[in-house]
Amino acid sequence: MQKSQGLSYAEIRSSILQNIPQEIGITRIEFEGPRLAIYTKRPEKLLEQSHIVASIAGTIKKRIVVRSDPSVRTTEREAERAIKEILPEEAGLVQTYFDPTLGEVVLEVLKPGVAIGKGGSNLLEIVRRTRWSPNVVRSPPIPSMTIKQIQGYLYSKSKERERFLRETGESIFRPMYSPSGDVRITTLGGSRQVGRSAILIRTRESSILLDCGINPGTSKPLGAFPRLDVEEFDLRRLDAVVITHAHLDHCGFLPYLYKYGYDGPVYCSQPTASLMVLLQGDYLDVMSKEGRVAPYGPEDIREVIIHTIPLVYGEVTDVSPDIRLTLHNAGHILGSSIVHLHIGKGLHNIVYTGDFKFGYTQLLQPAAHQFPRVETLIMESTYGGPKDVTAPRMETEAEFVKIANSILKRGKVLIPVPAVGRAQEIMMVINKYMERGDLVEVPVYIEGMISEATGIHTAYPGYLSNGIRDQILREGRNPFESDYFTVVKQADSRDEIAEGGPCIIIATAGMMEGGPVIEYFKRLAPWEENSLIFVSYQVAGTLGNRLQSGLRSVQTFNSNGKMEVINVRMSVHTVEGFSGHSDRRQLLNYVRKMRPTPRRVFLVHGEESKCENLARTISRFRGVQALAPGLLETFKLA
Repeated sequence: MQKSQGLSYAEIRSSILQNIPQEIGITRIEFEGPRLAIYTKRPEKLLEQSHIVASIAGTIKKRIVVRSDPSVRTTEREAERAIKEILPEEAGLVQTYFDPTLGEVVLEVLKPGVAIGKGGSNLLEIVRRTRWSPNVVRSPPIPSMTIKQIQGYLYSKSKERERFLRETGESIFRPMYSPSGDVRITTLGGSRQVGRSAILIRTRESSILLDCGINPGTSKPLGAFPRLDVEEFDLRRLDAVVITHAHLDHCGFLPYLYKYGYDGPVYCSQPTASLMVLLQGDYLDVMSKEGRVAPYGPEDIREVIIHTIPLVYGEVTDVSPDIRLTLHNAGHILGSSIVHLHIGKGLHNIVYTGDFKFGYTQLLQPAAHQFPRVETLIMESTYGGPKDVTAPRMETEAEFVKIANSILKRGKVLIPVPAVGRAQEIMMVINKYMERGDLVEVPVYIEGMISEATGIHTAYPGYLSNGIRDQILREGRNPFESDYFTVVKQADSRDEIAEGGPCIIIATAGMMEGGPVIEYFKRLAPWEENSLIFVSYQVAGTLGNRLQSGLRSVQTFNSNGKMEVINVRMSVHTVEGFSGHSDRRQLLNYVRKMRPTPRRVFLVHGEESKCENLARTISRFRGVQALAPGLLETFKLA
């Protein structure tokens, strides 16, 4: 029997008890997912002597959290009264959330630094007086209903959450019955195609699924969902699912696993935990409106919430006895992650990019490219073809401004966008150039799910680009709440906007397959002074794609449900270069600049010809082997 990458649980427990003074009063040591929770009657003493816990964590190579024993905590009402007395008024306490299962109290404040106090003095005083563990979070400038609903649901299911975390910890730290080895990768989706990303990583001991998405381009089950029906995939043996980001082609099929009995953890970044719930719920709404049967229901999304363990970038986390996980910034959308898996004691290291942007954008920092160790790289190749080279970003922005200015002299600009990522990017571009005076100052109307997604963006400023982060955190200025922007909350405002003066309208959906953008399109399309500007990819067959290709007459339904024909006289423009994906040059540069250089590269998430072409090009790099695996192919890595 082997130890779990290091010390056994008995050895870990012994190390903790030997190094913590008896007077601190440890009552129990429990698993809490990938962490160990130490419950004590005097938590403030451990916090005052933080070096003790830090030293133990360094020895056992595990994350430790200190919790108070329930018997010594004050009531929630008493704790709330004490917290209000301790925190300075200028901290701006907005709300408190108690989690009695973990003994935590979340403090939502306007100024976290003030709330924390010098050297954490205010937090320590809260622990002394209440024995609750405070967790300070910044109150988002734009409230998010999704985040509030998640918090409320987790509070209502605290006992289920406690059970899940304990069982997950027991699974992670279970004894190993065979040495690490036989590292294999199987592509269950997303190979030689874009959509339904799902990659299975197996060792003798563990089974990890990277992403679990849908293919929105087809309704046929065999092509729409990952191939979970093959013998390589065993739901009962699955240790964990890792989600790289919230787009449905990477997380849209995740609730299905819980519908059919999966009870294990999902790991993702903090923003992804919120965004994927928003988009999965929207997916169910769309399916319902279209009269289609969804593969899962709202109750399965709620199971995802209970089983999600959010991580911050750079946090090394045990996810099974022989695999450690670290997430890094991918630069694709808010919270998008590059996955690093460390298998065994240095046996093998895998980096999976998910979707990533290795270049400049207004919204996010470029993708991380330095890792402790890498043998195998699994990389997306959406724009891996020889002709997939976009103009430099500054040229792209200049083209957008030029087109918009020419239209805004007398007409309106309609911009269809996906609610997450592209919408916020275009908002930042417009705000930047209007502030500079380079873009005509006109009202900018925003409608659809954009506002909720933007609220989630403002809740996690640390995941945004350095410039936007500093505006929010240091300057107290939120660019998402620019005076140029007006959120449309009532549908009856659309006529007034359409009949008014020059303006910009940003609305969902990005491919014009439903959503409020259609209502604006109906009103604006018949007038040649108006313009439609596409800033995101239009899938073949969608209305957006057909308009790009020259469609000048559109059949639609009016408010009475009767068919009507819209003659399209508005101009149609496409501005490429705003993509959250890396183009061919950036993909090749990523492999060249990655440190250390991978020995093997698998190309996924791209059309067959693009994957194969990119593989041939990368194979010419010194010491690098590149492959474009087919669906359900399995490769032994170590």
